Amino acid sequence: MEPPGLVVHGEAAPFSTALRSLLNNPQYSDVCFVVGQERQEVFAHRCLLACRCNFFQRLLGPKLGPGMPGPVVLSTVPVEAFLAVLEFLYTNSVRLRRRSVLEVLTAAVEYGLEELRELCLEFVVKVLDVELVCEALQVAVTFGLGPLQERCIAFIEAHSQEALRTRGFLELSAPALLPLLRSDKLCVDEAELVLAARSWARVGAVEQIVEAWKCHALRRGDAARGAPCRRRRGTLPREHHCFLDLPFK
Repeated sequence: MEPPGLVVHGEAAPFSTALRSLLNNPQYSDVCFVVGQERQEVFAHRCLLACRCNFFQRLLGPKLGPGMPGPVVLSTVPVEAFLAVLEFLYTNSVRLRRRSVLEVLTAAVEYGLEELRELCLEFVVKVLDVELVCEALQVAVTFGLGPLQERCIAFIEAHSQEALRTRGFLELSAPALLPLLRSDKLCVDEAELVLAARSWARVGAVEQIVEAWKCHALRRGDAARGAPCRRRRGTLPREHHCFLDLPFK
């Protein structure tokens, strides 16, 4: 019997470079995505995406048929994040940037790319700062990323005054905010914490009122289609009420 052959490996860099040249390259591509709010066209190769990611295997399965299918619309993922996902799928490496890493992390979680998710988590921990931490906390709470949530809370506890003044803090959801309010390690006095909580509640109220006014403007059209607006103008979500009622010390 002939002995089994020996697997030998060529250089990885030229192979990766060749695959990278196919990234968003219309030549030989057989699928086009329309990505983000900008509706930017991004070109890709079905077989490569399908063999690397179950999400794309389901999305780009036989139902699309042979040949070049119509554009696949992915409006919720930003273009930069989607291109980073493709870069990872084509080359098994990715260049992460602080400004977009949370969006790449979100896409990795939604597409079931565990290795990319772990790479993003490692990067987030390295670049975590006052401006990024609340946004990272929100992503951690949304997707149940416990270790990242703990790291973010610990960072906010150590930099409380700065973190509570950021826009990211004001945009936290109630489930993301409550663990902070329960912490007894925040480096801020009670009066400052109350003010921060009240500011958070007011911002949420304004956003809800804006959405309600938009809904009100469309009320006639919605009613004509049998779908009246459900939220009353100026309605504040229940979870915000307790923060507006907080007393000043």
